[in-house]
Amino acid sequence: MYYSRKLKKFKKIKHCFFSRKKGFSNGIYKSLNCGRGSKDKRKNINKNLNYVSKKMGVKNNRLLLMYQTHSNKVIIVDKKNLKKVIKSDAMITKVRGIALGVVTADCVPILIYDNKNDIVGCIHAGWKGAFSNIIKNTINKIRKLNSGNKIYASIGPCIGKKNYEVDINFFNKFVSKSQKNKRYFQNKNLVKKIFDLRRFVKDKLLEHKVVVDHVNYDTFNDRNNFFSYRRSQKLQENDYGRCISVISLI
Repeated sequence: MYYSRKLKKFKKIKHCFFSRKKGFSNGIYKSLNCGRGSKDKRKNINKNLNYVSKKMGVKNNRLLLMYQTHSNKVIIVDKKNLKKVIKSDAMITKVRGIALGVVTADCVPILIYDNKNDIVGCIHAGWKGAFSNIIKNTINKIRKLNSGNKIYASIGPCIGKKNYEVDINFFNKFVSKSQKNKRYFQNKNLVKKIFDLRRFVKDKLLEHKVVVDHVNYDTFNDRNNFFSYRRSQKLQENDYGRCISVISLI
């Protein structure tokens, strides 16, 4: 369990970037796999999510997860849509007594708090979502709900720069959008580059005057504490688990 130093200071919220430890799953999913989209046993995933709910101090049915599709869609969670399937890659809410969760396995989990207006949120920022403005859309939605915001964001464990190898087409996609995006890439060899997703996401938050801190761990490197899609591919495993990051208004 990992915490943001900045978010930890606020008494009105609770948050946690959960590791893969202290759960009920086995094998490649050992142990706190919270990915409903994985091939893990449903009963184990439910036990893991119940554990997370308990740690966050909410009822089991009050831990809300998204059906994540690497999009730029943001949903405002209110009392009307609490029980609906949330298809998005970011959620924000002013409702107390619920917890918003994002699951990741190399992508960036971002937890957000507007401490002037008591709005919390979470973002699933893979390269596709970050590239297509999931961060901008989330911050704009928060600012539409209320003005005079003071927004804090914590960027959680994700794949580290040295392990995020990409091809030239990937690089060209970013650079064709803006020449400034070159700064997020370094040459690995003649045909591959490495991409700094964490820095890219951080800069997107800073562009919107958000106060940022990091829970800076490389999910690919740290097998004991985190699931990793890329590591699972490299090991030729047939699936992978997902870690969960959660925030709630007390």
